[in-house]
Amino acid sequence: MAYDPGSKIVLGGEVILDLTGDDVTEADVASGKKFHKRDGSQGTGTNTNDVDSSDATAVAAEILAGKTAAVGGTIITGTMPNRGAQSGVITDKDTPVVIQQGYHDGSGSVGVDASEKAKIIGNNIREGVTILGVLGTMSGSEGMSPQQKSVTPSMSAQTVLPDAGYNCLSQVNVAAIPVVITDNVAGGKTYTIG
Repeated sequence: MAYDPGSKIVLGGEVILDLTGDDVTEADVASGKKFHKRDGSQGTGTNTNDVDSSDATAVAAEILAGKTAAVGGTIITGTMPNRGAQSGVITDKDTPVVIQQGYHDGSGSVGVDASEKAKIIGNNIREGVTILGVLGTMSGSEGMSPQQKSVTPSMSAQTVLPDAGYNCLSQVNVAAIPVVITDNVAGGKTYTIG
């Protein structure tokens, strides 16, 4: 016969053990752990709670859809959509790529559209300017067909443009104003322009 000390032990008038005021139950003790009940008998815990979630702050939208979690002492089911790999293409500098709200598995990417990327080459970028890591080499004179012209000023306004077959002027030489100076009958000089 096993020794059963009971729920209260008094030795020489002194209380050595008193379980009669205890109110712990199997549900209060971790599953599988042994304890003594208020009547002195041994009990085994059944509580499977492993965390106090009373101060947890997550909401369903922050938990993956279909997954459960304990929040504030309650089990909630997540509603956050699983987007998997999110990808996008940049086609215009003023049009952002929109990434939908939800879980992303980290395998997606966003990059410059191939047709736009093909244009980002040194010859299309002004010399000394770097765009997306590509240093420009365009001097600004590519495709130019310059012409050198000479003009003589006149009393009428003139517009100097390149002739057909040229797309710019490299140099314009302006002659001196043609002036003829002669002595006049009054003893002075007469200046004739043109």
